[in-house]
Amino acid sequence: MAGHSKWANIKHRKGAQDAKRGKIFTKLVKEITVAVKVGGSADPDFNSRLRTAVLNARGQSLPRETIDRAIKKASGAGGEEYVETTFEGYGPDGVAIFVECATDNNTRTVANIRMYFNKNGGSLGNHGCLQTVFERKGVFVVPKGGLDTDELMMDLIDAGAEDFEVTEEDFIIYCAMTDFGGVQKRLAELSLEPREAGLQRLPTHTKEVSAERFSQFMKLIDAIDDDDDVQKVYHNAEVSDELLESYEG
Repeated sequence: MAGHSKWANIKHRKGAQDAKRGKIFTKLVKEITVAVKVGGSADPDFNSRLRTAVLNARGQSLPRETIDRAIKKASGAGGEEYVETTFEGYGPDGVAIFVECATDNNTRTVANIRMYFNKNGGSLGNHGCLQTVFERKGVFVVPKGGLDTDELMMDLIDAGAEDFEVTEEDFIIYCAMTDFGGVQKRLAELSLEPREAGLQRLPTHTKEVSAERFSQFMKLIDAIDDDDDVQKVYHNAEVSDELLESYEG
């Protein structure tokens, strides 16, 4: 979260995600299903959203046969039909929280999301209330391997990349939403497969969470993230490493 990269600011705790791999797989399969339906094609070469969904599924080690089965099921007659919807609200200490969902029962989803906020010191806001708090950017997480940092940066700047960060294991590449396809294409030309890629909502500013409200804030984020209809959760919380470690411990 805060104190590290922009990416870390919006990412949920990796350790918690690893412990819930089955739920992550369910969300990945749902995104593949939605991508086929929305994109109108079961061929990743002609459906950019599906191409990204498959790439992310592979990055999370979703078995190839599961990916193929999900695509086949989504492209056939019948099957699940999902509606995409979003929620915006505030958590403890005024932290902004943006929720993206894909649901087959919107009434259920609305009731559940409202309950999570109300029971954990938050409140739902009107659609658009967080318009200035988050901006959509393309984000690619590429394993470092033996790549030359300067050479990679120059290659991707020409393709539209506008910012880079380097962690112990990865390069994190940012671009404007309109340049996502160009950067994705260039990475493919370089035979580089991102660990994760997609359009993300990055906070334009952060909000500090007090030690007193931190546990309540994390319970709210966990409750939302655990919901089967929720695909992604973004927030602008600024949290110290000490608080995070104490919660995970």
